[in-house]
Amino acid sequence: MYPDSNAAEIERIMSEAWTAFHGYRRISLAKRSEFMKTIATDLRQEAERLVPVAVQETNLPAQRLRGELARTIFQLESYAEACEKGDWMDIRIDTADPNKTPAKPDIRKMLVPLGPVVVFGASNFPFAYSTAGGDTACAFAAGCPVIVKAHPAHSGTSTLVADIISTASSKCRLPRGTFAHVYGKSPEVGHALVTNTHTKAVGFTGSFAGGKQLFDWANQRKEPIPVFSEMGSTNPVFLLPDKLRQDYKSVAKLYAGSITLGVGQFCTNPGIIVGIAGESLNEFMSALGAEIRKAVPATMLHPGIANSFWEKRSAAIHQTEVEVLAESVTLPLQNQGQPTIASVSAAAFMNNPILHQEVFGPYSIIVRCESLNEMLEVVRTFDGQLTATIMGSEKDMMENDDLVESIKNICGRFILNGVPTGVEVCLSMHHGGPFPATTDARFTSVGADGIKRFARPIAYQNWNDSLLPEELKNANPCHIWRTINNELTRNSIN
Repeated sequence: MYPDSNAAEIERIMSEAWTAFHGYRRISLAKRSEFMKTIATDLRQEAERLVPVAVQETNLPAQRLRGELARTIFQLESYAEACEKGDWMDIRIDTADPNKTPAKPDIRKMLVPLGPVVVFGASNFPFAYSTAGGDTACAFAAGCPVIVKAHPAHSGTSTLVADIISTASSKCRLPRGTFAHVYGKSPEVGHALVTNTHTKAVGFTGSFAGGKQLFDWANQRKEPIPVFSEMGSTNPVFLLPDKLRQDYKSVAKLYAGSITLGVGQFCTNPGIIVGIAGESLNEFMSALGAEIRKAVPATMLHPGIANSFWEKRSAAIHQTEVEVLAESVTLPLQNQGQPTIASVSAAAFMNNPILHQEVFGPYSIIVRCESLNEMLEVVRTFDGQLTATIMGSEKDMMENDDLVESIKNICGRFILNGVPTGVEVCLSMHHGGPFPATTDARFTSVGADGIKRFARPIAYQNWNDSLLPEELKNANPCHIWRTINNELTRNSIN
């Protein structure tokens, strides 16, 4: 329905974005905020037109999509407010001191936008991680034009949202090229976007193969650029003995819901559960198995996702020593995912890389350890993760400091007695993690701190006040927080 954008079209779009950058980056924080809030308002008004199209393209239920659209609107509005407040700019000012030897210069540092940002839409979030999603909102807040490549699985939804953004850009009288929308199933489209001279950063949510390829292309350029790829995670859960003895039934029910939520199609799905063999773990597995058998299969996002789920599920459950503990008793229809729980010994798990891989869908494997020491060995075999969870009592936590510290080292978000599914949009959230969960563990793709991904620091030395950017002037006309001579304040400089 939507043909791939060709090389000439991409070159034209990127050239326009580069030209737009020189105007858009200079508009005020308040004007950027107005633009983002205009997009949010228009999305809200068009919800009844957007949701049915997304339902048709993604197989996701309307209620889920309405919630996701509400989240997308909240992201735009909250990031707009954060943009205007200016805290993300990390302003540092050290005033001159002529009495020092040598004389100390006046130095003022702030974050400034990188340039045009290419955003790749995510298959599993047609609103919140796609055309008007978090990456786009963060880039606009930072002062960067955005070029979105629609995900082929929901290109119609993406087009409707892109039209809303383009209209908002016109309403706010922004430079032509501040936003653009392209299509592409072929890898050549992604390659052309990432390697274009005018592209200065990339945002991506999706598979490891896709995110790593973008990262490699970006680093093979004459001028390497940052790629912020969120590439999935198995989100391990560690069951500690005292907690499991006290509460195995409720823990099992909690995790059955988390594993099957949204047909398991979340990057925070708990794909590996690690426990210590014994009566409590046996009771937990029995209770979890009972819940999983009652779960009803549901249609996955698109046939490609469903095929991948069945292939990876089959590869995992046919490994040596792996046993299928439970699966839903309702037989799945075409393109549906079947809730499944498998089990394996820690020794077999540690020696089999296939069992460490993400199975994107309603699947999880329980790893049975012989002792806490073996659980610690298991932790050390994990690559970087978006999240890790401990289900433990206070006694468990106090007695296992080495285990806690080891788990902390593999994740970006560390959860106690909860589930990893559900990512709150707030400043304290960190949705990122050590490679291969993401390509840069220092940054988050959720929360207004994500704005910092698309900006770089610049220091002004010995500039006249009249020549400085508004945010750095003595009078602080933007009324934002700044660290002046090591003190955080909104005061002006006398």
